[in-house]
Amino acid sequence: MPQQPYEKALRTTRAARPPASPLLTVTADSLVAVDFNPRTRSEGREGRRPPGPYRRLFARPGARAFTVGNLIARLPMGMFSVSAVVMIAGSRGSYALAGAVTATGLAATALVAPWTARLVDRYGQARVAVPATLLAALGSLALLLCVRYDAPAWTLFAAYAATATTPNTGGMSRARWAHLLKGDAESLHTANSFEQAADELCFMLGPVLAAFLCGTFFPEAGTLVGVVLLVTGVLLFASQRSTEPPPRGRTADGPARSPLRAPGMPSLMAVCLAMGAVFGATEVVTIAFADAQGHRTAAGAVLALQAAGSCAAGLWFGRLRLSGPPEHRYPWCIAAMTTLLTLPLLAASLTGSLLLLSAALLIAGMATAPTMITNMALVQHRTPEGRLNEGMTLAVTALLGGIAAGSAIGGWTVEHLSPTAGYGVPITAAAAALLVALAATPLGARD
Repeated sequence: MPQQPYEKALRTTRAARPPASPLLTVTADSLVAVDFNPRTRSEGREGRRPPGPYRRLFARPGARAFTVGNLIARLPMGMFSVSAVVMIAGSRGSYALAGAVTATGLAATALVAPWTARLVDRYGQARVAVPATLLAALGSLALLLCVRYDAPAWTLFAAYAATATTPNTGGMSRARWAHLLKGDAESLHTANSFEQAADELCFMLGPVLAAFLCGTFFPEAGTLVGVVLLVTGVLLFASQRSTEPPPRGRTADGPARSPLRAPGMPSLMAVCLAMGAVFGATEVVTIAFADAQGHRTAAGAVLALQAAGSCAAGLWFGRLRLSGPPEHRYPWCIAAMTTLLTLPLLAASLTGSLLLLSAALLIAGMATAPTMITNMALVQHRTPEGRLNEGMTLAVTALLGGIAAGSAIGGWTVEHLSPTAGYGVPITAAAAALLVALAATPLGARD
């Protein structure tokens, strides 16, 4: 009999055979049941756990492609300022000049970024982001050449101000998720959590990579690599047209209402300003504290632990199935952040140990991501339709303004009081954010 028909008949016979009853036997003190039915592949698959929220998120067509490009473009955001300071201070011998140049770039970004985001909403991400990125890249290269060939100081300010056209890559990625996941609040929460964790990771690795490149090769290496990564990442991101939100263009009803005039947005911007002050003050005070302990070079690693705690908490937060609107949990997130920020102050004042301070910052950082994720979810909910990139860019601009103010206040406190007292500045800023959030949240939504 041919082998192949025989095997087919055997399989048919087995499939038609009813399942055998388990064999029952008795040992000394136990009843044992043995099942002789064969396990099939389908049964093995049914026993597997269902895919997690992040796996389901990136199973959507085009999601992985635009995320990879966006992450490449986002990494340089944590590289450029460090690279500029090292490059300018190393060639001109003045940290004051380097700080003034980077501050000018920050101020220019605060003015230009919302305008760029408005154009992105109106004409599309690819059409605006690519030329805006190329212009910003030319500004970075111009700064490099001015420093390299000892150009007048005013040229440094002009060149770095030109980098303000860099598009808000994180905001554009969040806008794509909002477009792809419209109506799926649970998946959008997971996407926002991933984006916040990505922000923390990029701002944690960016300064370390910039310092390594500038110190190992030559002072301009950080800026050069940053430009290459930015342009490459934006081109890859913009090429994924299937996931791009449709541009709003000009409508017969005229332009949509400005995000700043939307109900609830001014209070969100005020909270972002206070949250930025938390970040800026913590960075300056931690560097000063480590320097006072004789371990200034360890300050970067200590701050990286805070970002790592936030990144891990963000990924965990994205796996939660939350009920109710984000307004209900927003004050609680800020309250948790305010409470945990007392840990670095206690560690610095009671022990003076940099190791314990690192552990305190790691724990305190775990409240950052849930707070920022909830904040961005509220920005998305309250921003008028067709102005999402602009709304999120305004939030980032408020954060940057708060970082600048927090750095200045933290530096003044360290210089006139002490590094330990400086840790009171982030607590004060977080408490101010909590008061603003409570004042803007209806009483019924706080329960």
